[in-house]
Amino acid sequence: MTPDRDAVGDRYATAARRALAGDGTGLLTGDGDTDRLGAVHYHGEEMPAEVTATSLGCGNPVAVADLHPGETVLDLGSGGGLDVLLSARRVGPTGRAIGLDMTDDMLILARRHAEQAGVTNAEFVKGTIERVPLPDASVDVVISNCVIALSPDKPAVFAEIARVLRPGGRLGVTDILAGDTLTDAERAARTGAVDCLGGALTADGYRALLREAGFAGIDVRPTHEVGDKLHSAIIRARRPPVRVVPMTADHAEQVLAIHQAGLDTGDASFETTAPGWDTWDATHLPEHRLVALAPSGEVAGWTAVTAVSSRCVYAGVVEHSVYVHPGHRRSGIGQALLKALIDATEAAGVWTVQSGVFPENSASRKLHERAGFREIGIRHHVGRHRDRWRDVVLIERRSTRVGVGHPVGMPAEGRSGFAHETAVDTAHQDKHLK
Repeated sequence: MTPDRDAVGDRYATAARRALAGDGTGLLTGDGDTDRLGAVHYHGEEMPAEVTATSLGCGNPVAVADLHPGETVLDLGSGGGLDVLLSARRVGPTGRAIGLDMTDDMLILARRHAEQAGVTNAEFVKGTIERVPLPDASVDVVISNCVIALSPDKPAVFAEIARVLRPGGRLGVTDILAGDTLTDAERAARTGAVDCLGGALTADGYRALLREAGFAGIDVRPTHEVGDKLHSAIIRARRPPVRVVPMTADHAEQVLAIHQAGLDTGDASFETTAPGWDTWDATHLPEHRLVALAPSGEVAGWTAVTAVSSRCVYAGVVEHSVYVHPGHRRSGIGQALLKALIDATEAAGVWTVQSGVFPENSASRKLHERAGFREIGIRHHVGRHRDRWRDVVLIERRSTRVGVGHPVGMPAEGRSGFAHETAVDTAHQDKHLK
């Protein structure tokens, strides 16, 4: 069983208040746990004794994170701040270390520790690990120490880690692993002793959730025993690197194959068959065609736009499509493509990027929300698709930089009234009617 979030927060807040009052030993663990959990994993680290004594973890993620000067590091569930402060020293003055914690008292304690340690390139923010208050692709490394096991929604945690990591970014955490034979009753009993034990994943469970979130290079390695059928472990993974580059005719075959894969989901568009390249090329503006390339050179996704009207007043308004290869979904490709598209269109004077989404396509709606799009309404029964009427949610992103624009092209003659789709995870809909 996974511990209740409020109960966990109360318990860690109590621990922080004890530390603030000068009692930083044995904050959460029993006497028998002191050789397996906490400060024992930080021998040789140069930090004030008070800071090290308040460690509540099951390992030392900083020691396995392979940090480099200039990197930005995020610690999920940073507690008293020890791992953040150690990270800050490793990334140096050109780097940045961020601690995230949901407990006000822990944030106060961590900031006090940063001052005591003389660390100036660390900061601590409030939030939960299921909804990290940081922008997409904003950190190089994510670390955590015996915290992910506490989460009631671990898939959301791994999705957030993938979201905030830059392409090629790394995950290095220590956490508790449950043995395959651990029963629910045993989990419940362990929860009362040390909170992170009750919600522990198995090694296979950890690997499966990381793969689902799009991670590669997954390594789950048990270290030392922390209880019967329970081990501390080191978990490493990385977000696959991608490059977003201009689309060329050389990408045509892969672009159309990805297009068709999205249509085959049934939630990408009113269309059911991808057009040929000549038709596709004629119905999309030559500007702002982008592909995401995997390290192998394979096209992992694409985005493109069309004009919405030949009238000059709409010169700064375009409709977009974004598709992701089925083998690369949930790995941040859609986020990377949308960010690149927004940057390119704003630089060209475009003030509105818009499209339409089938209401059932929650993955695409969430992706666009994170990218700054808003839902402005629903067109009911706008068209028939596979023998049923479908609604369309209208979405748009208004630029915060561009107030007026210049012509970005005219639509090709005879283009379809349904030309824009977004296929992300379970794909997306078409453009709305003119």
